[in-house]
Amino acid sequence: MTGIDLNNLSLYIICFIGTPGVGKTTLGKELAARIGATYVNVGDLAKEGELYEGFDEEYECPILDEDRVIDELEDKMNEGGVIVDYHGCDFFPERWFHIVFVLRTENSFLYDRLESRGYKGKKLQDNIQCEIFQTIYEEAMSSYKEEIVHQLPSNTPEDLERNLDQIVQWIEQWMKDNN
Repeated sequence: MTGIDLNNLSLYIICFIGTPGVGKTTLGKELAARIGATYVNVGDLAKEGELYEGFDEEYECPILDEDRVIDELEDKMNEGGVIVDYHGCDFFPERWFHIVFVLRTENSFLYDRLESRGYKGKKLQDNIQCEIFQTIYEEAMSSYKEEIVHQLPSNTPEDLERNLDQIVQWIEQWMKDNN
């Protein structure tokens, strides 16, 4: 650990994205606890505020009202110290994030995780294909500057620890470079 105060790291704004089941929530909550940041799971935020514009019968899930989510998050994002967790990112304003991490999981791990959550049929297959074809990564690359988008493996508890350490190091370097 360098001489940087971990409490100052909470000024950083981070986005974790990836296919459902890749470990965004686990990583986001743990990082927020370590650096004193506010953790926001967009799915939970939408559920609490009923930020939906309908229901998708095919995938058996609500349809997010992206504009209302943006409105709900705007003030919090302006304050800084936020970690945002969602499976997509193309509707978030580019100005919000200092860095975007795309979590990636090998298909055998992901299949088991999604199946244990009750995913089946088309919903399960489409999410696996999304991971195979790097759909979320490509979305991030087209939505943000290439230099702020990074992929992280998320298969094992060891990956989680490595990712936490690596992210803290990136934040520390950013703090040095920008203060």
